Order: sequence, then structure tokens, then C-alpha cells
Amino acid sequence: MLACLGLIFMTHWMLLVAQMYDDWQCTNWEMSDSPIQNLTLNWWKTELSWISTMNFTKYNCFMTVNNNTVKIQGKKTNCIFVRNLVFPLHNGANFSVIAEATNSTYSVTCEYIPQGINGSAIENFSCVIYDISLMNCTWQAGRNAPGDTQYYLYWQNSRDDDQTECELYIKDENNRNRGCKFQNVTIKDKTTYFLVNGSHKDFLIQFYDNYTKLYTIERLPPPLSVTANCTSNPGGCIIRWQQPLLSHVENADCFEYEINIENKDKIPKEKKDPPVIVAENKYEFKSYNAKEKNILKIRARGKRRCSVNRKWGEWSDPIEFGGEKDYFLFVILLLIALGTILVTLLHYCLCKRYCSSKRIFPPIPQPRGKFNMAAEDDIQTEDVPLPQKSCTEEVTVIEEVT
Repeated sequence: MLACLGLIFMTHWMLLVAQMYDDWQCTNWEMSDSPIQNLTLNWWKTELSWISTMNFTKYNCFMTVNNNTVKIQGKKTNCIFVRNLVFPLHNGANFSVIAEATNSTYSVTCEYIPQGINGSAIENFSCVIYDISLMNCTWQAGRNAPGDTQYYLYWQNSRDDDQTECELYIKDENNRNRGCKFQNVTIKDKTTYFLVNGSHKDFLIQFYDNYTKLYTIERLPPPLSVTANCTSNPGGCIIRWQQPLLSHVENADCFEYEINIENKDKIPKEKKDPPVIVAENKYEFKSYNAKEKNILKIRARGKRRCSVNRKWGEWSDPIEFGGEKDYFLFVILLLIALGTILVTLLHYCLCKRYCSSKRIFPPIPQPRGKFNMAAEDDIQTEDVPLPQKSCTEEVTVIEEVT
């Protein structure tokens, strides 16, 4: 039973995918007897073709979506709409062909209406390219889609490339595909076509499609090698950097930069100065004060004439410059300290060489107590010889006179 249900589901899904890859053919003709028949649209190539039963000298093709019309001139029996002018088809479209002969003009119009449950197509589809070659696309399930609806993303980088399915889906808590991760994405000037098809075992789900130039969704990396070389007299800084690293842009003239310099020690002002925008890889900061510490950041965006995103990219890592200390007083104090140490060492060496510590610091005599005099006399056992004097004694005899 489960195998049978699985086979039915796979068969239905394959039919939906096959229908997606098949060309769409118009069926509701306004003029059944028109010489223009079998109006067919190849939506991967945005090519409208038909069969003509008469020889016409000129064909004009029209595509109208939400009151916006694109007109191109056909070649023989087909028209190829330029991708950067074409509109998505998930909201429906009208296609018209006007054929002109020598004395007559014929026209045919056909309306394309997407099939499926209204509100079952995905919503909030968006993609972003980052780190040069990585791309993430995300979406939300349709608000009226059944809970077990599954979605599949297909894309075609340019008209000449083959359409491919996402290789790495991002799942939600219900195991439904809600996004896709791409690697090694090559950004081209041509328009890329995205198509998200819905699949369900019981219901037909509407699709969503979108035409995008990849460089418009690229998040620009920060400028590289930001440096600030400053001088105190005269006060000023030369700030230099290199352009952001991109895979498809080598012309440095395709960028303009925003310079942000803030004083680290001051409270930010409520009304900030207008941003400084330059078109070169160099900026001269003239309001430099060597005693103030500043923080520098730079970001980039593309110019209008280049295939670079016009939105501001990421800020560079902040670097600090300025806030230099006054080292004169520090040097004076250091010299004084060194001189004091040298004088002390010299005095110590001289005293050690020529002086005796007993002379400099004589011992302090202790008073002799009455009770320890005997002990001190007993302790002294060494006989100290008295010095002998050489002298002549004279004896005087005094006689008593009676």
C-alpha cells in the first residue's frame, strides 16, 4: 500500500516537473480563423513562436503584465524577449502578435493564467550573494498551501546556460524546503531566472518565478588594506585603501566610498555631519589633532554605469589613529631615574672598595651592669701583657733630723 502511494506521488511529481519544462501553448484564441496559429512560449528562453499560414513582412510581439507592456520586433515566426525587460509569469500575462502584410494586418492575443490553488505559491522570496561566490535563497510557504506541500527551486544563470535544480536545500521544522545554498556562483551581466515550483499529491500548486541580475543582490565586502598616515606639523592624515575583492569587477573606477571618522573620546553629536563620499582610493583628513584618538571605517558601493550593487556594502574593520602622548616629560623623568641609579651604584662600589663598614657604622657600646660584672670578669680569661717601660729609678733617702 505504501509503495503504491509512493509511486502515485512520484508519478504526479514527475508530471508536474515535466509540465514545468514543457513549453506553454495558448489555447484561448480570440480569432480561430487567424493566419497565426499555435502560439507557444518557451519560458526558459522567453521566446514566443507561432505558425503562420500567410507571408507577412513584419511581426511585432507584445507582452503585458499588470498594465506594463514590452514590445519587440519579431524575426520570421518567433520573438525573443530581452530578459532585462521581461516580466515574471506567476501573476499571469497577455501575449500578442501583430503581423503586417502589404495590404492587411492581423493580430492575435492569448492570455496566460497560472494553474493551481490561489495563494499556494511561495512568498517573500529573496537571495543574497556574499563572500564572492556564495549565495543563499530563502522563501516562505504559500499562505493557502497545504501543510505537506513541497517546493523545488530551479535556476538559469543566463539564457545560454542550462536550468538546474538546487543541490543543497534548507529545511524547516516540517522538513519542507524553505531555502537553498549555492556555491561557486559566477556573477554575469545577464539576467538570471529563478523558478520555485510547488508539488502536492492531491492539489496543483502555483509556481513563483523571478528575473534578477545577480550583481544587484551581491553584498559588497569591505575595502581592503585601510591605512592612515598622519603628521603633526602640519596636522593631517592621508588615508588609503584598496577596492573590495569581487570576482567580476576589476575596474577600480566602478566604486565610490563612504568615509566614517569618529572621535573616540567625545560623545557623539545628536546631529551628525553628512557622510564623506569619495570616488578615489585616497582621502585627505585635514582636521587631524595628534592628541585626539579617532576611529576610521570605510565601506563601498557601485557606480551607476557599472555592474556593481548600488547599495552600501560592509564596513571595514575599525582602525584607530591619533591620540599620541607627549613623551618629553616621560623622557626627562626616565633620565633622572637612570642618573640616580648610576650615582647610587657608583657610591656603593667606591664604599665597598675603600671604606670599612665598621668605620662608617661603629658598634654602639653597651652599658656594664652591676649584676653581670662578675660574669664578664670570669669570661675574660685571656691575659693581656702590660707594656713595659724602660726608665731609671732614683731613690732619695730622707733622714729624720732629730
